[in-house]
Amino acid sequence: MLVDDEPMVCAHLTDILSSAPDLEVVDTAHDGAAAVESVVRHRPHVVLMDLRMPGVDGLTAIERIACLPEGSRPPATGRCAGCGR
Repeated sequence: MLVDDEPMVCAHLTDILSSAPDLEVVDTAHDGAAAVESVVRHRPHVVLMDLRMPGVDGLTAIERIACLPEGSRPPATGRCAGCGR
């Protein structure tokens, strides 16, 4: 699953990841609130999320996902900073 407030970023990453035969992008979201809803609905194994988004940001969404009941969230939740920005 991909989450970024820029639809073109999601589209570009979807194209790149979809070229791998063993990867499937199950959904994209453009804000943190939609990301949490999508995680519950699709139960992805991995979520790549932009941390800086308007509204519910990526960090808040990650915290909400981490609080979901086991089985409703990805097996691991992590964070990383964006290239010194």
